Amino acid sequence: MNEINILILSAGRRVELVQCFQKAAKKLNVKSNIVAGDCSNTAPALYFADRTYNLPRIFEPNYIGAIIDACNQENISLVVPTIDTDLLLLAENKSFIEEKTNAKVLISDYKVIEICRDKINTQKYLEDNGFGIPKMYTDEEIRTGNLKFPLFIKPKSGSSSINIFKVKNNNELNIYKDIVNDPIIQDFMEGEEFTVDVFLDFDSNIISIVPRLRIATRSGEISKGKIIRDREIIDDVTKLMNVLKPIGHITVQLMKTDKGIEYIEINPRFGGGAPMSIMSGADSSENLFRLLMGEKLEYNENYKDNLTFLRFDSSICLDENMELL
Repeated sequence: MNEINILILSAGRRVELVQCFQKAAKKLNVKSNIVAGDCSNTAPALYFADRTYNLPRIFEPNYIGAIIDACNQENISLVVPTIDTDLLLLAENKSFIEEKTNAKVLISDYKVIEICRDKINTQKYLEDNGFGIPKMYTDEEIRTGNLKFPLFIKPKSGSSSINIFKVKNNNELNIYKDIVNDPIIQDFMEGEEFTVDVFLDFDSNIISIVPRLRIATRSGEISKGKIIRDREIIDDVTKLMNVLKPIGHITVQLMKTDKGIEYIEINPRFGGGAPMSIMSGADSSENLFRLLMGEKLEYNENYKDNLTFLRFDSSICLDENMELL
């Protein structure tokens, strides 16, 4: 493969991810363009990418067709989704996109995405397979008041920690039930919260697992984190991945509580904090280039432990022609 071009969908603010792919290509001496696709010409990542492509909004009927056009025009080798609302649509159209282009789509099997995108499906899957997760209350239990506070309420298909609340009593529960669309009500978890970056090859073989302690978050995304090679977490997430069998970069959220490891959610895509694990040495971007070049990768823990990452905002300036100054 002479050129390996990557299309990052809904690139938005994913400047770090664009740069991670660029650094990996340079390290491997691979000829590559990192193409940032977005529906907005003010998405910051566009101004750091090698090339850009204007895409329609995800729910517009020509979205998949536009991705195919972008792949063919930009000679794309890999399509990388970054947001939850893309995932089911891409999984459903994966084969179609790959038949019409020379690109692979970095998306797990449709059944995996169905489990991960619907939190009720996630709950049932984890329970059925013996993994820890806080109790979810049925409608009957809620109606009869058979509840033990505090509770936690969140939307069935939410993301970015939007409309999630700790519930202290019945009055708050009644208020939040009117706010949250299709709510799920669970026991409230207390403990240390971790995000775990997992990378699996295209055959669902695990290549790396990196637990990150969530020190602080902002709008649901990690703003301060610490890499901790926690063996209990690594072993439990390994069991989960071997059952679930996703592909690519997977972001798992969990807590270490007095009951043990309890899972929060599984996001089958690059999370916003993924560059932390990449910069620690578990380089998913480099792994993807190597896989696309036909290399076989083995499981490793060749990342640095006890690194603390502090994320911050930065600004760019555009002139009257929307060009970078």
